[in-house]
Amino acid sequence: MTKRSAANGHKVSQNGSLQDEEKKVGLGKKVTLLRGISIIVGIIIGAGIFISPKGILKHSGSIGMSLIVWIACGVLSLFGALSYAELGTCIKKSGGHYTYILEAFGPQMAFIRLWVDLIAIRPAGMAVISLAFGQYILEPLFMPCGIPPMAVKLATAIGITSVMYLNSMSVTWSARIQIFLTCCKLLAISIIIVPGMYQLFKGETRNFENAFELNNVQLSGMPLAFYSGMYAYAGWFYLNFVTEEVDRPERTVPLAICISMAIVTACYVLANLAYYTVMSAEELLASEAVAVTFAEKLMGKFSIAVPVFVALSCYGSMNGSVFALSRMFYVASREGQLPEVLSMVHIRRHTPLAAVLIMYPMTMIQLFVGDMYSLLNFMSFLRWLFIGVVVLGLLYLRYTKPDLPRPFKVPLFIPVVFCVTCFFMVFLSLYSDPVNTGIGFAISLTGIPAYYVFIYFNNRPKWLQRALNSFNRTLQIILEVVPAEQ
Repeated sequence: MTKRSAANGHKVSQNGSLQDEEKKVGLGKKVTLLRGISIIVGIIIGAGIFISPKGILKHSGSIGMSLIVWIACGVLSLFGALSYAELGTCIKKSGGHYTYILEAFGPQMAFIRLWVDLIAIRPAGMAVISLAFGQYILEPLFMPCGIPPMAVKLATAIGITSVMYLNSMSVTWSARIQIFLTCCKLLAISIIIVPGMYQLFKGETRNFENAFELNNVQLSGMPLAFYSGMYAYAGWFYLNFVTEEVDRPERTVPLAICISMAIVTACYVLANLAYYTVMSAEELLASEAVAVTFAEKLMGKFSIAVPVFVALSCYGSMNGSVFALSRMFYVASREGQLPEVLSMVHIRRHTPLAAVLIMYPMTMIQLFVGDMYSLLNFMSFLRWLFIGVVVLGLLYLRYTKPDLPRPFKVPLFIPVVFCVTCFFMVFLSLYSDPVNTGIGFAISLTGIPAYYVFIYFNNRPKWLQRALNSFNRTLQIILEVVPAEQ
């Protein structure tokens, strides 16, 4: 006897055997244009624009120059995003940085990138943005008192757990919630921009007088201002992590990237203009949380809502990051560079359950025992090094594979300018902070012996191979996952 599977309409045996289930589970193409925009915007706009846009002002030296840096960083980020759009339309595989380095420069370089992401960058980054969520979701409950550090960590742990659970249960619902959270953060920015523009049109322009005064501008500080700006825009590459799940990627990926970067750049520049209508440069530099100070000056008691919006913004970044990063681990497992169970999909929910959960224990460890901020300092230059390597790979593929189909192709100067910018920021890190940069570089070099131990040498002892196979099968049974349909 046979029956119809409720999941996909295929016939399966009465006992629902694992072999039959294997043939029909997989990740669907559920990322539409709107969902693609929500992923990019939702991840880029985190807590930074609400809390501390003062790094750019501090290093640029004047209000006018800081606004120019915000615009220039938006344009440079668009250049990088367009380069990734070309890669995403000619290499239609998920995985982002990992996949493109693998295609251009081979498995060893790709594994080093994967190794650094897995052991340090991604868990630490997730822990930091989650801590911001925990801090600001509790802020209205404890005002005006300070929040106990353990309470922040417990709220953070609940936030991380809920994000992991959501992405484990449903691709559709995680995408829907991402759209909702992106709308929330755009509403929050609108609450800043609209009153700010009203003040500007009323004639509140005293803080813009002598905006381009060059007395405090130092050329040595400009690279650091750009560094802060590029960090604020980071996240435009996350749609490339889920390319296989994008509906009509040759159209959706470039369009989503262009629309998203236009939205983010406009929001960042207008929000900064709004801040300056009520705060002088000195007040902005002295503020712990710029959006809260702005709201207190203009909105009185309504300012208590700002921390809630900041928390929702952080939650959106957490959700989008887990959704995208799990696909990188999924693809790396499929390529044989991570345990096989990570490339399996839940038999009913059609989510890459194991790939979602792999970051959970490491993130929780970082949250409670790790020094995340130091680790992020170690790794900040590696982010731009590997992004520069990816865009260099685009140029290399144009030379080595000129016949590769490219539905979307950017002018050559775009990847060249962006690649030079990335390597300049890497050089700046080496110059300005050689100790932390050196430690980060040393951590990345541990990926070389790890590659040879775990990947290159296949002649493992039989007892070890049996143990690994048994562990893989046990996890497969516990998590109810099977190999995805190709």
